[in-house]
Amino acid sequence: MLKGLSITPPIIGRISIGRVVEKNGKRVPERDDQFSITTQIQQRGDWVLHPLHEQLRKATTRKLRAIPVRFLFNDPDLNLRAEFSCFDRDTGRPVCVGNGATCRRAGDAGIEELPCPSPDGCAFGQGGNCKPYGRLNVAIGDEDELGSFIFRTTSYNSIRTLAARLHYSSAVSGNLLACLPLELKLRGKSTRQSYRSPIYYVDLGVRTGSTLEAAITEARELDARRRAAGFDQAALDAAARAGFSNGAFEDSIEESAAVSEEFYPSDSSSGDSQRDGNPDAGASPACGLRGKLERRAALLGGKAA
Repeated sequence: MLKGLSITPPIIGRISIGRVVEKNGKRVPERDDQFSITTQIQQRGDWVLHPLHEQLRKATTRKLRAIPVRFLFNDPDLNLRAEFSCFDRDTGRPVCVGNGATCRRAGDAGIEELPCPSPDGCAFGQGGNCKPYGRLNVAIGDEDELGSFIFRTTSYNSIRTLAARLHYSSAVSGNLLACLPLELKLRGKSTRQSYRSPIYYVDLGVRTGSTLEAAITEARELDARRRAAGFDQAALDAAARAGFSNGAFEDSIEESAAVSEEFYPSDSSSGDSQRDGNPDAGASPACGLRGKLERRAALLGGKAA
């Protein structure tokens, strides 16, 4: 295993609730009210939809707002990694990653271990450069049992909700999280910081039409079949844990560039985030609305003058 290279779950596709569009010659994040399941290929600046996207959307006859998933690992923290992250907007490289207690920061002297006071109390991360950043790996369908689709987000709502659901599901199932048949769900809410406009975040629960008791029963049956076949879940979790800890930063250079564009746009007016109004595409709905209100106030002020 190459030292310094984080070994992450194989990714065969992406899940998002937003996209990057070109406006006035700039590529900026735009929110959406449904999931998009895409491949890892871009054409003309847009991610190509994965065949599963249309397959699942047709099954609902509506917008894709629920995705049936399973998880690769029993340990909730292996399926969802959430950190405070700061990216260099010019290169897309991660420069500082912390957990609120300690951080790893890239500098002229290499990678340093430093205290992490969280974005509000960190001079290095002031100005919106440091944000919560979560990565969730899920399995969709049975095409590749060790491959995963990744959902990236800087939304406090999504990170907080997914972390709670993962830990709760693991606890009530007796640490059988990897065997539970679950579903990603898109939920909406309005907040004061979003100027009462709807924002969307990702939740997790049992699949539509099922119950928690039925899901746990199915998980126990799947776990028994896997054990009988020689499937070693504990060894898989251990291998993943060792792979994640092998590098200073999880995202590769290529991935970091896409992350920087989507969640850390160079135009600060479109990339400013709200604690409870930050959608997963990276652009806060409050920003667009706030900008309109500010422009209208300035216009009215000019007329009054």
